[in-house]
Amino acid sequence: MNRRDFVKAAAITATAGQLAIEEALAASKKNVLPRWKGFNLLDFFSPDPTNGRGATSEDHFKWMRDWGFNFIRIPMAYPAYLEFDRSRNIKPDEVYKINTQAVDSIDKLVSMGLKYDMHVSLNLHRAPGYCVNAGFHEPYNLWTDQEALDAFSFHWNMWAKRYKSVSAKKISFDLVNEPSMRADMNDQHSARSTVPGDVYRKVAKAAAEAIRKENAERIIVADGNDVGNKVIPELIDLDIAQSCRGYTPGIISHYKAPWANKDPDKLPEPKWPGQVGNKYLSRTILEDYFKPWIALKDQGVGVHCGECGCWNKTPHNVFLAWFTDLLDILKENDIGFALWELSGDFGILNSGRSDVNYVEWNGQKLDKKLLSLLQKY
Repeated sequence: MNRRDFVKAAAITATAGQLAIEEALAASKKNVLPRWKGFNLLDFFSPDPTNGRGATSEDHFKWMRDWGFNFIRIPMAYPAYLEFDRSRNIKPDEVYKINTQAVDSIDKLVSMGLKYDMHVSLNLHRAPGYCVNAGFHEPYNLWTDQEALDAFSFHWNMWAKRYKSVSAKKISFDLVNEPSMRADMNDQHSARSTVPGDVYRKVAKAAAEAIRKENAERIIVADGNDVGNKVIPELIDLDIAQSCRGYTPGIISHYKAPWANKDPDKLPEPKWPGQVGNKYLSRTILEDYFKPWIALKDQGVGVHCGECGCWNKTPHNVFLAWFTDLLDILKENDIGFALWELSGDFGILNSGRSDVNYVEWNGQKLDKKLLSLLQKY
């Protein structure tokens, strides 16, 4: 081999080696969960079945599919599918009184999702003994009372039996929405703290066992600790995926939201990037927030962003600038997402923003800029 051929061969070998390294690095960043993209549907979000937030139709599913989305998360309040006297607080034994007609209504939504090739995530937004929201009196505490944990496992076993023959590729179970410890579950603004890791493990393990008794392959997801924001290391060995949130910082995502701010009218004007109050807000904040989640994903634990988005009082241009950075970080790290809602204050339809030129869409008001951004990522 002459010098010219040797140099050429060496260059080819080096290139092949570099490609192999790049492929190995890409494989190491691969999420064990698919990069699902879609929406939360709030039809069964309220504990009062007469007060649902949304009426998802078959047209909505057609639009989601045609727009390129493949995922729906259904946050459920367990009282919505029970039979009991709603003129008073629920009793512990009534937590087991399943209303089969109400469950059938939920099943219709699930079936519609499957019909339109959506992966369906069932979530207990309100579980027996815990909800991040006030508005319903719980008879016990999921984190401290065995009676509540027994009821929690009962509900998940019921759903597991109902869908035991459905492929894990089509339906998964998200155990409980945004866990935290709260001194007074009836006070929306009472101080919250971290659920102790061993306690969260006990609750998640019991529910997972109740589910996998029916289908050992079922994908199970646990929302991050501290209202969905923190990785739960105590669950890593349980073959349970984890779900983060796309709401950081709250001054952007929940600007003037009355349930998230005690004095919403005293907040500084949001900017992205820019100085807001005593903080400079930029992509760096998001990179720092998602760093532990990316590390978790790189350890081989599935990660998905089960909720994200922005309430309708944040200026639209600020929202889109912030959301572009957030979605870009998720895509770079092979993490899927679900906008908090399809239609409503956080949604791409009928969000009620005062600074958006909506497009008329089959009788709906479509935020075309937000839709285009979601489709990009």
